[in-house]
Amino acid sequence: MAVFDTSDGRLLALMDSIEITILRTGAATALAARYLAREDSATATICGCGTRGRIQLEAIVKTRPIRRVFAYDSDHAVTSRFAQERSGTLGVDVRPADDLVAAVRQSDICVTCTPARRAVIGPADVRPGTFIAAVGADSEDKQELAPELLCAARVVVDNLEQCATIGELHHALTLGLVTRESVHAELGELIAGTATGRRSRDEITIFDSTGTAVQDVAPAALVYERARAHGSVPSLDLAS
Repeated sequence: MAVFDTSDGRLLALMDSIEITILRTGAATALAARYLAREDSATATICGCGTRGRIQLEAIVKTRPIRRVFAYDSDHAVTSRFAQERSGTLGVDVRPADDLVAAVRQSDICVTCTPARRAVIGPADVRPGTFIAAVGADSEDKQELAPELLCAARVVVDNLEQCATIGELHHALTLGLVTRESVHAELGELIAGTATGRRSRDEITIFDSTGTAVQDVAPAALVYERARAHGSVPSLDLAS
């Protein structure tokens, strides 16, 4: 990731974007949960127990009073390790789940962060009042939610045009099940107060998270400023 001075275009820093992207994705989910998850949400399912799953769980725990977590991954060894490590680190009861559907049906919040290319959660798998953050779909061929699920939910996207092209919304649009106009709002509109969040306890809400460039820019600038303040920015001569 390249950081430039907006006043004169000078290159200020080059940094690895991986960790920043993972963290800002978790932050976006936390913000969405603040507006779309019930305030008393106590049980969550994390589908996908890699690095993104770790950050997603940390974000959710800081946003809602989560006491129990079901962890699901196609690799059972990864699931068990995730549950053990996160239970110790977060002080929350994290349990390995062998049955994703059974876990989701007991959850107030579900975060999907997998590389799946076909739906793993459908309308019959979600109970009323659930908030779902769909994080994995970031290309046209990726999919975690059944398109029919978006018809039964209040859908909020991070960026409408992008989600219509590569997000979960993309699949529902392609099948003609929803329209762009049926999308409730972008996340920024909820934050700005120009759109409302959850309307009732029983409403199913979905956050379609594809990741946007502006979400990388803000934390990158913050990392640069903090590194400068601590004198920890090594110099690099690109001219030599």
